Amino acid sequence: MSLWPARRKKRLLVTYLAVAFLLLIVLPCLVFLFLAEDEKLRVEGDAIKINLLLHGSNSVITLGLEEYVAGVVAAEMPASFDLEALKAQAVAARTYAVKRLQVPDPRVKNINAQADLSSDPQINQAWISGEEMKRRWGAWDFPAYKQKILRAVTETKGKVITYEGQVIDPLYHASCGGFGTENSEDVWKYKVPYLRRVPCGNHPEGDREAVYVFKTSELNRLLGTELKALPVGKFSVNGGGIAVKEKTASGRIKTFLFAGKTISGAELRSRLGLPSTHLEWRVEGDLIKFTTRGNGHGVGMCQYGAGSLAREGKSYSEILAYYYKGVRLASLK
Repeated sequence: MSLWPARRKKRLLVTYLAVAFLLLIVLPCLVFLFLAEDEKLRVEGDAIKINLLLHGSNSVITLGLEEYVAGVVAAEMPASFDLEALKAQAVAARTYAVKRLQVPDPRVKNINAQADLSSDPQINQAWISGEEMKRRWGAWDFPAYKQKILRAVTETKGKVITYEGQVIDPLYHASCGGFGTENSEDVWKYKVPYLRRVPCGNHPEGDREAVYVFKTSELNRLLGTELKALPVGKFSVNGGGIAVKEKTASGRIKTFLFAGKTISGAELRSRLGLPSTHLEWRVEGDLIKFTTRGNGHGVGMCQYGAGSLAREGKSYSEILAYYYKGVRLASLK
């Protein structure tokens, strides 16, 4: 009688047991280890320290500069972006931090004299911890995104942007709306040589329209005006209504007239909480509807534009040189 059937059964049994062991014991352990990755953002040789004021509190924590930069990149730019875009963001974030160490921000010092920077994006740069990254991305995506951001930070470690030997103030914004960036003096008072207007292609994922609706009474309260609910035909400057006084080269609002009061585009955006000054409006009785495109002040690096350039094969240094004119990269000593 042949022994082959018995041997075959034995081999099949051993195979089944091995597969079961892998599925029930080994694989769950590997998944657990993968999902339980350490939330710390360690970068070797992180000597420069940042005292960071946590948004919404008076608490200050001390971080290494590179650890801080990793938290800014995670907060300020989608981790799904190409590596070169994340590197450009890392260098911009690091440069911003170093500039604030050189020239302290009085808004931060007025809150807590021990702090160098705030994690409030309305004051400085947004920042999140490793724990917050895991909550935002989910335990499954966290390890890969974390390593990607740490790579962007590590591979640009110590790099800052300079103009004529001085560290710059590297302003950036989420999306220009496809209309290009702005000259600094068209948004604020001062002309900055490296913050010049450049074309920026469409990036639909960051250029969605947003609609904001206000009552005239609410606008009066926010803007300190005496706007009246006038018929559409009379809703003009001469009728005591609203109108654009001046636009920038990209079509954003530079100055606005509200009931005879001149308001800058930057002030309008800030007071009304609008994402952009590239806007149109429509009057509907006692309501005014603002429709905006893009997100941010429009000066410096457009983050979604940086993402597009990275997908086209541009390096982080090429991206930074495109948005900040006449600059050089330097290494911190």
